[in-house]
Amino acid sequence: MDGHDSEDTKQSTADMTAFVQNLLQQMQSRFQTMSDSIITKIDDMGGRINELEQSINDLRAEMGVEGTPTPASKSGDEPKTPAS
Repeated sequence: MDGHDSEDTKQSTADMTAFVQNLLQQMQSRFQTMSDSIITKIDDMGGRINELEQSINDLRAEMGVEGTPTPASKSGDEPKTPAS
């Protein structure tokens, strides 16, 4: 029976190894799919941000305030507007 138990142990180990390898392959595939999806969404957001910046610049140019600093770069001397 020792030979039979040894074969069962080898088969059980082989089955467990195959199971773990399959599980790791599935996890890798899912991780890759999620990673690709995230990268695609980041690229899309980057494109949208660029379009938004361009739209803002176009609107500023139409209003004639092309040289006005952005809020992040203002030095505290904002133009005063008359109260209505």
